[in-house]
Amino acid sequence: MLMYIHVPFCRKKCAYCAFYSLPAEEGRVGDTQLNSYAASLIREMRLWGERLGKAPVETIFFGGGTPSLLPGGTIGKILDVARRVFIVADGAEISAEANPDSALEEGWLFEARRAGINRLSLGVQSFDEVDLAMLGRVHSARAAQAALETVRAAGFTNISLDLMWGLPGVAPHAQSQTQWLRQLRLAVELQPEHISAYGLTLEPGSTLDKAVSSGKLVPPSEKEQASMYLAGSDYLESRGYMQYEIANYARMGFECRHNLGYWEGADYLGLGPSASSTIEGKRWKNPDSLHEWQRAIKVGVIAPTVEQLDAAARAKELLMLHLRMNKGLSIKNWKDMTGQSFLQEYAPLITLLQKSGLAATRTGRFRLTRSGMLVSNTIISHFFEKMENVMSNAD
Repeated sequence: MLMYIHVPFCRKKCAYCAFYSLPAEEGRVGDTQLNSYAASLIREMRLWGERLGKAPVETIFFGGGTPSLLPGGTIGKILDVARRVFIVADGAEISAEANPDSALEEGWLFEARRAGINRLSLGVQSFDEVDLAMLGRVHSARAAQAALETVRAAGFTNISLDLMWGLPGVAPHAQSQTQWLRQLRLAVELQPEHISAYGLTLEPGSTLDKAVSSGKLVPPSEKEQASMYLAGSDYLESRGYMQYEIANYARMGFECRHNLGYWEGADYLGLGPSASSTIEGKRWKNPDSLHEWQRAIKVGVIAPTVEQLDAAARAKELLMLHLRMNKGLSIKNWKDMTGQSFLQEYAPLITLLQKSGLAATRTGRFRLTRSGMLVSNTIISHFFEKMENVMSNAD
């Protein structure tokens, strides 16, 4: 089982963010808001420990929000409870997302490492000051570079950098392929073990979405964005970062085990406000409110509304998640789950995709090519449409 812990606090909400987050009060140690959250989280963890027993946990991921706003000592207490109420595997990957500004605060990195964090994901997003201001980030480009160097000096040997491509700008100065490759060169020079390179998604209602919708900012053209993705992927692989998922690249042996677990369909337990869980074909989501979540935990209510995933939903998830990965979908696993021959049932669509250079079938697996990954959402939606017909005929 995987464990995800949502830390909902941020110093400032980024212009592109659609995740549930709240502004944290000033300070770190002794912060009433953070301490109250941590107490509720520990209670929720213990409640799940009682329900699930000494369930094995392979990975733990502190996401957010900004987990690096939690004091290192608080992270240590949370992990101590996790080890008492679950069986946390020896050598478990324990990750935390961190912003450069909060990670650089005195003592935090050493405290976090002492607490048990062994993988750190730095939310850099860009090394360009104009882009950082447009994205609403609170750190500078210099701080981002200093953060990775300081993280390394603190003893971390598994570091990931988050970067964004396809950024808008004041017309006609949207991000170009040349600018994106410069960002990647700066990142590679810092020698992280892992790089996540996300195409910017304009989330409805976000500050950035409103700026683009009003014409204040203009995104790169679809053609330019496609060239950024393809050229960026080629560049990273030429520098030893192998693509293993649509947006993720790693040196050999440093793939994120937690995220791989998601994509491979492992059970996961989500703790904290807005966190989702899927265990044994059942799915639920915590309230998107710190107050409502804390109130529920206080009275011992966990997973109040549970969705039972039927065969069709599980099959869709298998396809969607596995096509995100470079290795693709195991045709045997599809047969075992659905009782169907993937290559026969979807032959016309598969043939079309392969002739278009968007997919390939090799060694018992169907996978999207890099060009196919660019339009993966469209491809998957076509499979879903066909799947509805296949499933209804099977009934």
